[in-house]
Amino acid sequence: MTTSIGTQGRPSVAGPGSTGPVGYSLPLSPTGESAMLTPPPWHFSGEVIMVDYRVDPDAARRFLPPGLEPGADPGAAAAVFATWQWCSADGAELTDPGHCQFGEFLILLSCEFEGRPMARAPYAWVDQAVPMMRGWLQGMPKQFGVVHQSWPITVGKAGSRLAPGGRFDGALTVNGRRVVEASVTVERTTDQPPALHDVPLAHTLMFPEWVPSAEGPRPKLVASEVSDVEFSPIWTGSGDLTFFAGLGDDFQALAPLETVAGHVFSYGETLHGGRLLSDYSVSNGISHDHGGPSAEDPLHS
Repeated sequence: MTTSIGTQGRPSVAGPGSTGPVGYSLPLSPTGESAMLTPPPWHFSGEVIMVDYRVDPDAARRFLPPGLEPGADPGAAAAVFATWQWCSADGAELTDPGHCQFGEFLILLSCEFEGRPMARAPYAWVDQAVPMMRGWLQGMPKQFGVVHQSWPITVGKAGSRLAPGGRFDGALTVNGRRVVEASVTVERTTDQPPALHDVPLAHTLMFPEWVPSAEGPRPKLVASEVSDVEFSPIWTGSGDLTFFAGLGDDFQALAPLETVAGHVFSYGETLHGGRLLSDYSVSNGISHDHGGPSAEDPLHS
């Protein structure tokens, strides 16, 4: 296999020799337009319902790979529901709402990398194929689920407004079973973003070997490079969060011991690509990139 220049000038896979089907991702085709993923940058705009909660610190620690430490607040966690609209650099996807919109749910755990606050997403679900595959490319553990959430209204009575007493709910269903429910009742606005939505995410980039090799799978600890981060005014208040049985003991170990606060806000960013934090494949176990993630690198999808 060789590489050639595919869409938007990014390297794309080609067939043997200098000709053949190309694409930034599978499926390959003569022009590359059939690729499931377009090359970054990708723009995201979303509506977020988030519940800060506390988890068993020992359970959270067992989800952290080498290179990540529990940090100053090892029991801090968050459950995040989001409804996203995304597009590539040229915005072409925006003409097809069925393609550019998706729902997401993820868990965040507080951690640190070389003393810098970060967050780890041990679980994530989306309801469309493209964001699921894009997550795997980033090292984000996305699975398929059904995600529903309410959103603020500005007219009528079929919902809540962003005002004191407004209630906003989210639910995740996996394999036909309701497994997570969340509810936020907002009370006031704040200019301070939720702590775990305003730090870089650390992912494990790993793909199982289809063709066996002596080295075996070679995981890497990575973060993502983002820019143009925007938060709307953030409404905050009380939050409720419930985990139901159905996803196994590992997931249940991250169930809330108590809820801390709830938040409702809009969020936007541009995702450019990945950055290596630690390479587990080199000798002595871990090689560090001391440059670290960019300063402007909070949550990404």
